[in-house]
Amino acid sequence: MKFIILLGSLFMVFNFKAQIRGVVQGADSLQTKPLKNVKITLLGAGTSVYSNEDGTFEILLGKQSPDTLLFTINGYRSDRLVVTRSDRFAALNVVLVSGQLVREIVVSGGKDAHGISKMKTLHVEELTSAEFRKAACCNLSESFETNATVDVSMADAISGAKKIQLLGLDAVYTQLQFENIPFLRGLESAFGMSAIPGTWLESIQITKGTGSVVNGYESMAGLVNLEFKKPKDMPLMSLNAYQNRFGRTELNLQSGQRLSERWHMGLFASGAAVYGTFDHNHDGFRDQALSNTFNLLQRFSYQGPRMEAQLGLQAYADDKTGGQMSFSKQNPVGYGMGLQSQHISAFSKTGFFGKKPGQSLGVIANVKFQDLDGFYGLRHFTGKEKRAYLNVIYDDNIGNADHKIKAGASFLGLQLQQFAAQPDGAMVVGNTRTELVPGVFTEYTYSGNRLSAVIGARYDQHNIAGAQFSPRAHLKYALTPQLDLRATGGRAWRLPNYVADNLTLLASSKAWVAAPTLLPEISWNVGASLVQGFSFKKRKGSISLDAYHTRFSQQFVADRDSVSSLVIFKNLSDNSVATVLQAEFAYEVLRGLDLRLAYKFQDVRALYAGKLQNQVLLPRQRFFTNLAYQTRNKRWEYDLTYSRYSAVRLPHHGIGSPWALLNAQVTRSWKKTELYIGGENLLNFTQHHPIMGVDNPFGSDFDATEIWAPIMGWNVYFGLRYTLK
Repeated sequence: MKFIILLGSLFMVFNFKAQIRGVVQGADSLQTKPLKNVKITLLGAGTSVYSNEDGTFEILLGKQSPDTLLFTINGYRSDRLVVTRSDRFAALNVVLVSGQLVREIVVSGGKDAHGISKMKTLHVEELTSAEFRKAACCNLSESFETNATVDVSMADAISGAKKIQLLGLDAVYTQLQFENIPFLRGLESAFGMSAIPGTWLESIQITKGTGSVVNGYESMAGLVNLEFKKPKDMPLMSLNAYQNRFGRTELNLQSGQRLSERWHMGLFASGAAVYGTFDHNHDGFRDQALSNTFNLLQRFSYQGPRMEAQLGLQAYADDKTGGQMSFSKQNPVGYGMGLQSQHISAFSKTGFFGKKPGQSLGVIANVKFQDLDGFYGLRHFTGKEKRAYLNVIYDDNIGNADHKIKAGASFLGLQLQQFAAQPDGAMVVGNTRTELVPGVFTEYTYSGNRLSAVIGARYDQHNIAGAQFSPRAHLKYALTPQLDLRATGGRAWRLPNYVADNLTLLASSKAWVAAPTLLPEISWNVGASLVQGFSFKKRKGSISLDAYHTRFSQQFVADRDSVSSLVIFKNLSDNSVATVLQAEFAYEVLRGLDLRLAYKFQDVRALYAGKLQNQVLLPRQRFFTNLAYQTRNKRWEYDLTYSRYSAVRLPHHGIGSPWALLNAQVTRSWKKTELYIGGENLLNFTQHHPIMGVDNPFGSDFDATEIWAPIMGWNVYFGLRYTLK
């Protein structure tokens, strides 16, 4: 423990810079020019500055977030810009057009709970806490229920573990981070989606395609970054209580304390239990695993004139029991599933700011220890993981705020012990693996009137995978003040881990076969997007179109087609591809009534059983609709989400049928209290026979991993939120 505290004090990570810069421009049709003498006022503080001859400005933000900036100048209509915490490193590019301000789509809180950032060069979709409130968001996997970009599905029919998919690819190809610290890697990857309560989150940023080289080398499909609530912005107490008809109970608590003028403390606590025993399809197996989960996070923040810091310590424990109705850990009769997982982690983030505008040095550090012990029937698995991460980032302007450079170095150290038994309970697969990955990177950012670009590269020296070079480029061009074109391309890679990444595949009788040597997976991703903002009848809307293509070299796959009794893990010698197209429409149909429509097409293919085939259990098409209505007094909120999925390919067994999911929620708000009630899977669709070979779970035909739809029927839940400022 002393080691953790010492390491946290030595390597704290930067939070956010209090000063923000930008450029104000005036536009007539497609012509833009810098505007001088624009008055920029920080509302609530009364602080004002004026733009320079070239339209540039700098202003010191307040301690609270979000901040609202008011832009005023003769000849243009005054308007406001809401700046979130994540925008404090961005160079604002504000355009005053025909009396209206083209502003950032994403704001924190309020109705604008979801959108694509207009200011960022990369395609970044942001979900805020206002979006999470639209559904029963009690853990991370449920935070995407009202989102069309990220898909969430069950991994097996026994444990209830959830997994995400981005650009049609499994979660291992998405770089997951919390506040720019690697997350859900190694032993966390199989069961970690339930380890983060959704009520702890301030926002989620989803970046499609290869992300910034600053964040690492593993963003093959994209990057998902979680922003936790910050101590100085937290209320004195915030409570969320949840209960559903299937016997799931959760209680989440957050509390913010002001320790001094510069120090703040935040406490996050969560407890969850699943105690309901249900078998709706009468196959003799529980439809959900019983569980007890405890999660505690303590964090501190410091804000000084030249330094900002965040410190945190988290502890987590989870105990699950599933399987046949007759099975319990006290009476282990029949087929059972059990899991015990514990981890503790410490992180620190520190930023040092120089006297020169735009100059800063950030240090991010994290250490984590995890133990995992579990079983599916006769197949036991164990794991121990020790992880250390360090990232040092130098940020500076080149001449002015239009040209920025980032450079730095990172280090990842990992020791992973992972073992799993074969179906006969005797033969064991697994190993003890040590990874040492020093890396260096540099990134140049240009912010022009209509064109912005981020070009970067990193070099990593992996002790197993060898030297790896990852170039990446991102461009954004304002075709009109309301129409943005983005393009991205780059290389990413990862070293596969067939045991830890695929623990849920143990919920079958299939034996595992893997090559003794694993090669690194390499991907090249290219993509483009168009985002058109518009106003119709004085109500705002947007249309977005995007396309992404990923080509793999040496992709590591779990082949379940070649031999029905085996799962064959192997690196493919031929290229495999993933192409995803998505269109989304958002509009305020009536005052207070927001509509979002989306369509997604996924073509993901790899070599299975000697031929190029679609990925198993992945729908090629998804239709999405979300309706959200809020009364004028904001006392009532109504939310409805409908998704329809196309058929999926099953290994050996043909096709899984199309299906639809309907969720709804009603929220009543008072000054300090909110009551909500909702329903999930209201169409009551369930997958028939989710477990194969159910009559003989220890036989050769048993398989609980071919899950493509819900296995539980309709659900009703209710909850209470209480906030004390």
